[in-house]
Amino acid sequence: MLKYTEDHEWLRLDGDTVTVGITEHAATQLGDLVFVELPEVGRTVSKGEECAVIESVKAASDIVAPLDGEITEVNDAIVDDPAKVNADPAGEGWFFRMKIADASALDGFMDEDAYKAHAG
Repeated sequence: MLKYTEDHEWLRLDGDTVTVGITEHAATQLGDLVFVELPEVGRTVSKGEECAVIESVKAASDIVAPLDGEITEVNDAIVDDPAKVNADPAGEGWFFRMKIADASALDGFMDEDAYKAHAG
């Protein structure tokens, strides 16, 4: 199941773990990424809390936690090579995985059709 946030993040649920990344729309708008800072594994985050930073040739942006949970894994490959996010934002360009307490919290996010309408 794939869900989307208004902040142009995608969320993929697998059991009680959500993988988080930015959408192709966001990657295109930001331009070529040159720097990625990811949260520490084991960090507990609250919905809306800034937990990662990305910088492109155009701007710097914060990635916020879409849900309450604990960071269980980060994608070190995008720290070493931020261009992976631009090349494959919904695949190899994922940012982090987090364990969530309540999968029903995803019900409040957009599906693909709603996100496409939101992104314009």
